[in-house]
Amino acid sequence: MADDAIGGFFAIDGGGLGKSPGKVYYWAPDTLEWEEVADDYSNFLLFCFSGNLKKYYSDYRWKGWEKEVSEINGDQTFNFFPPLWSKEGKKIEQNSRKAIPVEEQYSFNLDMKKQLGIK
Repeated sequence: MADDAIGGFFAIDGGGLGKSPGKVYYWAPDTLEWEEVADDYSNFLLFCFSGNLKKYYSDYRWKGWEKEVSEINGDQTFNFFPPLWSKEGKKIEQNSRKAIPVEEQYSFNLDMKKQLGIK
């Protein structure tokens, strides 16, 4: 239902995630796992517009992120190297990054999740 600039994806569990149908989840780029965000879509919108995003994304900011994020298109996301889910990728300030199509990042995440054996 949504993506973000750091390669994460939001979805409503329609039963396919095997979590809690109807709840909103975030496929986190730093773990490649689905994390519960909200009880339903309405609460997800409250989460997005209530100012909680600053705290939610606090670990994913780097110097100059505002300018870089404002320069990418809505169909792009950042791809980080080393990946955020790797031990080396945890220090986002030191990672290189480039804007890529959202679809490419989604496919990469799927492939990595499968290769790493993450359910």
